[in-house]
Order: sequence, then structure tokens, then C-alpha cells
Amino acid sequence: MIKSTEAMGHENITEFILLGLFSDEDKKVACFVVFSLCYIAILFGNFLILFTIRGSRLREQPMYFFLSYLSFMDVCFTSTVAPKLITDLLAQQKTISYNSCIAQMFFAHFFGATEIFILVSMAYDRYAAICRPLHYMVIMNRPVCCVLLMASILGAFIHSFLQVLIIIELPFCGPNQIDHYFCDIFPLLKLACMDTSLLVIVIITTTGVLSILTFVALVISYIIILSTLKTRSSQGCRKALSTCGSHITVVFMFFLPLIFTYVPTADSVSNDKVFALFYTMIAPMFNPLIYTLRNTDMKNAMRKMWCRDTRSEGK
Repeated sequence: MIKSTEAMGHENITEFILLGLFSDEDKKVACFVVFSLCYIAILFGNFLILFTIRGSRLREQPMYFFLSYLSFMDVCFTSTVAPKLITDLLAQQKTISYNSCIAQMFFAHFFGATEIFILVSMAYDRYAAICRPLHYMVIMNRPVCCVLLMASILGAFIHSFLQVLIIIELPFCGPNQIDHYFCDIFPLLKLACMDTSLLVIVIITTTGVLSILTFVALVISYIIILSTLKTRSSQGCRKALSTCGSHITVVFMFFLPLIFTYVPTADSVSNDKVFALFYTMIAPMFNPLIYTLRNTDMKNAMRKMWCRDTRSEGK
């Protein structure tokens, strides 16, 4: 069954060549250093948030329950793309096998879509906390949080599976050069030995429009949330604005490049690579800073947990 599908899907193509971000050799060494440091910062920052939440009482709060999984998804999402991007900067042959390419596309879409759904869950959590404070612990109890998380994972799996299903049915007979730094659906559609214009429209009207609708829904939800803060005390208002402000910043950093990638057309691949860099590398690197620098509870938890560990080691 697998052999027949592969034979139908990619015919003579057994591997692809990733053209990367650019062809300028002088920039590649500098970018290797920069992206390596960015990837280390992403791992360190997101694992710091993850371990701080899991090791403190913050894990009992729904907002930090979702934040810990958002940090974990950031690490997984970036790790599907960054290692290959970094090693290819110094490699002579930037090849990737057909199966590895399909796997990379699946996991990139899976972890990315899971992040989107978790961000939606976090917006719902903030709405319940600020607009329905008396019923908050009933609305957002732990079973509800787990159901929202599992629904996010299931929705992301279905989305990713459909993307892969589209690609494995396409014939690839050459050329095999992908004008991108990782395997994504639009660059792969360009290499198919058939007319894929209808598929491009389908993807734009599903993935693209879904991204826009989700983004608009999140913005509207925060407008509603912020409008209710007018009746709150100044201290409570500042705390709510701090947590909401962090979330809104992350939403804008993640969604805007995503929308520019999947909404207009599949023809602007060079621009798509720049936009993709934002949601695969830049946003995951800044997320820990956004959530810690603007969050007093997180800063206090880090100070208690890591300073305590340092003092205990000194003794």
C-alpha cells in the first residue's frame, strides 16, 4: 500500500533540494551564528517558562496551564524547522528526502496549528477571568482546560493530515528544487507535474481564511475584554491589561506573518520565506520575553524558584 502510494505520488522524485533563504555565500556564516543563537535562546527561554510553571503554584492557574503548553509547542514547532535551516547554511548539498519532507511539513503544520488553537483557548480563559470573575473557576476548571487542550491537538492533527493528503496525491517528476528553507505546501505545489491552481485556491480559502477569521475573533474578544476593564479598579485594571497585553502582542507577532503567507497568493515565495521566518523563529524567541517582562506573577515565580535553587546549591 505504501509503495503504491509513493509510486503514484512522487514518481521519480526521491529527494528535494532546499534553496534556503538566499544564495549569498558571504551571509551564510553570519546567519549560521545568528540563527544558532536564536535557536538556543528559543530553547532556553521557553524551557525556562515551562519548568518555572511546572515547578511552582502557577501550574494550578488555567492561564499558566495553557502558557506552559504554548511554550512547549514553540520549542517543538521551531525544532521542526530550525536545525535543518541552520545546518543547511554551511552544507554543500541541501537535500531532504521525500518522506522527511512530508514529515517536516506535517509536524510544522501540526505544532503551528496547535499553537493557534491554544492562543484561542487562552483568549477564552482571559474572557472568563475578566468578564465572568465570579464563575471563573467553574468555567475554567481543570477538566475544561484539558478538553480545550485535547481539542486543540485534535484540530491541529486533522488540519495537518489534510495538508499531507493533498501533497502525497500529487505527481512529482522534476524539477526538485524547493524555493524555501523548509518543506511547506505552497512551494511543493509549485513543483507538481499538474495544474494546482484549484488546490492553491482551496488552501487559501481554508488555511488563509481560517487564519484571518481566528485573528479577527481574537481581536474582537480582546476589544470586549478591554471594554469591561473600564469598570474595574486601577490596580485590577493594570494587572488585567498586563496579561492581556502580553497575549495580544504574541497574537499579532504570530498571526500577521501567517496571514501574509497563506492569504494573498502562492507567487510571492521570496516574501513568504521572510514572513515564515517571523512565525518560525522570531515569534518563538520573543514569546518568553513578552510573557515574563510584562508578567509580575511569572517574574516572582522565577525569582522564588531559581534563586532558591541557587541558594540551596551554595549551602
